[in-house]
Amino acid sequence: MKTSIQIPNSLFEEARKLAHRERTTLRALVEEGLRRIISDRKQHSAFRLRKATFKGNGIQPHLADASWDRIRELSYEGRGG
Repeated sequence: MKTSIQIPNSLFEEARKLAHRERTTLRALVEEGLRRIISDRKQHSAFRLRKATFKGNGIQPHLADASWDRIRELSYEGRGG
C-alpha cells in the first residue's frame, strides 16, 4: 500500500542517514519500526487486577455500617503507637 506521512525534518534526516549507514532504505526502517511497535503492544496486554479475596464470612455484622476510618482503626489496633 502506498501512503504519505508527515514527520519532522530532523527525524527524517536522522532516519535517512541511518538508512544510508546501514545500507537499507527509509521504507525498510519504517516497516521495521512499525513491526516492533505492533509486536511490543501485542505482548503487553491490558492490565488486569487479579482476584484477591479472603476466605471467611465477609464483613462482621457489627462493622456493617462502620466508616472506612473506623475499620482501618480496628485493623491497626494493638500494632504500635
